[in-house]
Amino acid sequence: MTRGGGMTQSSSEAVLEPHIPVQRGPGGPHLIEEGVSEAVRRVAGLSRGRRILVVDSDVDGAESLVCRLRRHGHEAIGVKSGSTALQAYEDVDLVLLDLELPDLDGLEVCRAIRSVSGIPVIIVTARGSELDCVLGLQAGADDYVVKPYGFRELMARIEAVMRRARFQPPVAREILHGRLRIDVSSREVSLDGREVGLTRKEFDLLCLLASHPDTVIPRKRLLQQVWGDSWSRRTVDTHVSSLRGKLGDSGWIITVRGVGFKLGNG
Repeated sequence: MTRGGGMTQSSSEAVLEPHIPVQRGPGGPHLIEEGVSEAVRRVAGLSRGRRILVVDSDVDGAESLVCRLRRHGHEAIGVKSGSTALQAYEDVDLVLLDLELPDLDGLEVCRAIRSVSGIPVIIVTARGSELDCVLGLQAGADDYVVKPYGFRELMARIEAVMRRARFQPPVAREILHGRLRIDVSSREVSLDGREVGLTRKEFDLLCLLASHPDTVIPRKRLLQQVWGDSWSRRTVDTHVSSLRGKLGDSGWIITVRGVGFKLGNG
């Protein structure tokens, strides 16, 4: 946890964008902010741009941060809600996550990301107590930064987190559960060697359940992580019913009444 100087710079260049896959542009590196020495560039890792997702409901603060990240050569986008963040994080290298969001608590978002992904997450928040920091790190954050903070220190922390991430073992790309095989990379599912054709959401739902085979996943978490903010009351039930039919046995997905669902053994 860190405390530092405030951020005051703001610019209309960094408009918060809706979720779209981030693509690297052909135009080369962005401008480096004036007054930053070569030594600071090396410390802050400015020689290599990152794809960074800024999750913050404070529009002005997020615009300022996105703008400064872009000026330092990073490809930054901003979103204002936790549900949108859960749809966008797979397209980036790092997430900067505020805890005060309009729809979900940031700790819930952090836990949801960490449950299925090893992508680095740095919590950037005004919650500055020791307990808040402990809860953030226990939720799976790689670092915890308290507002207001120094921008150069944030850049150094981003690079430090990315260095550690390079030496972490990769997230499993194949899930085996009895007769069921899920290839996460190719998004293919097979049962007893026979391919099972699933829709995108059916695959995401099955993959989430299979990533936690001995855990009951609450209905609310399934809705937030698989569907974000685009769902109706019967969304989960409809997709669970379809999955059971395609897998040929209702025992593959077990309903725990009043709680949620868990993966079974067919």
